Amino acid sequence: MKTYDVTIVGAGPTGLFTAFYGGMRQMSVKIIESLPNVGGQLTALYPEKFIYDIAGFPKIRAKDLVDNLSEQLSIFSPTIMTNESVEDMTRLEDGTWQLTTDNGKHLSKTVIFTTGNGAFEPKRLELEEAANYEGTQLHYFVDDMGTFAGKDVVLFGGGDSAVDWALMLEPIANSITLVHRRDSFRAHEHSIDLLHQSSVTIKTPYVVDHFEPKDDDTFTHVAVRGTNGEVELLKADHVIVNYGFRSHIGNMKNWGMDMERNALKVNSKMETILPGVYAVGDSNFYDGKVKLIACGFGEAPIAINSAKHFVDPETKKHVKHSTDIFSH
Repeated sequence: MKTYDVTIVGAGPTGLFTAFYGGMRQMSVKIIESLPNVGGQLTALYPEKFIYDIAGFPKIRAKDLVDNLSEQLSIFSPTIMTNESVEDMTRLEDGTWQLTTDNGKHLSKTVIFTTGNGAFEPKRLELEEAANYEGTQLHYFVDDMGTFAGKDVVLFGGGDSAVDWALMLEPIANSITLVHRRDSFRAHEHSIDLLHQSSVTIKTPYVVDHFEPKDDDTFTHVAVRGTNGEVELLKADHVIVNYGFRSHIGNMKNWGMDMERNALKVNSKMETILPGVYAVGDSNFYDGKVKLIACGFGEAPIAINSAKHFVDPETKKHVKHSTDIFSH
């Protein structure tokens, strides 16, 4: 296995910028992310929402910010591992950190946690047959909107994420039906206004009842049940479920780091008490901590510069400006 200079756990906006700055400091970088795509909560929960506290942008959509960060990061071509959750972290005799995930092992000289509130997992349908269709017709994430082009899509949920995806898929899908268990939605008022002006069919209050199978591997319809017990069949090529996500910090409490409020305590260098281990963004805590993306962006260079000096103590602590770095 290759031993990387730095491994970043978490590919939210702060993790992506941390990885970019690691590339600027000429470090070999690996990213480990529990979700199937990068962007963290921005991608999973509210891709169409505007963010207003990013320096230089009066406002920017969450998905556009993630796209920009990914483009910026692509200059250095880091190794990105998705769908992997870190389950254990141990220090080897030579000082290298070994990260064990649910898919393998990774070696790194330093580790930076940018996990926010922890690893995200979707709340899945509580139907026995649901697992048969996951990854083909049943989706908890939208990786490629082209998958739904010209298709009949039924979407379950009532929050920002469900409404956002319904509006985003409306122009390309053959039909979109949004099913919610309550009469009212929990999404932003402006998004709800757009929803009612769209061609999206709204079914409330209904819950999923069962899938109407074509064979063992595919379904043609999904059945929904109203509060009066009435069951209705909806034609569906694909079903998207946006019931929200659960976050958890896993075994992090057992890895020997000080924690407060489920965050890793760090000093002014973003160092934890473990040598070569740092935390940035919502995953860290210190006196005066402010949990904003803007603050995480500012902490990223501090952690990377600390990690760079840890890997190579001869490195000058004075850091050149980006114009100087890229000119060479």
